[in-house]
Amino acid sequence: MSRHSRLQRQVLSLYRELLRAGRGKPGAEARVRAEFRQHACLPRSDVLRIEYLYRRGRRQLQMLRSGHATAMGAFVRTRGPTEESTGAGAPGILSDEGDVPKRPLDSVRTQKTPLDGR
Repeated sequence: MSRHSRLQRQVLSLYRELLRAGRGKPGAEARVRAEFRQHACLPRSDVLRIEYLYRRGRRQLQMLRSGHATAMGAFVRTRGPTEESTGAGAPGILSDEGDVPKRPLDSVRTQKTPLDGR
């Protein structure tokens, strides 16, 4: 097995530090592991991307260590109407149109004003 490069050692060190800093904070360890697994398939030659992710990880580590962070989460993109699944875990309630989920705020209407402002 070949020796790790300096950047690889830095990334491994960051991983361990993030896991230690996230201990006791809900969701932190799982989020760190998921993030590292997601980017594990990056080619070794993509140094710019790896360095960017390393710097981003360093900033997250500072936030975790600052004491202001109580948990760690992620922003999740919500599904649009065409992507919405009809599985049991889909948010919303079933509408009268069959199996198409209806989100609670779909029935709220806003008053339309003309483009000229009158």
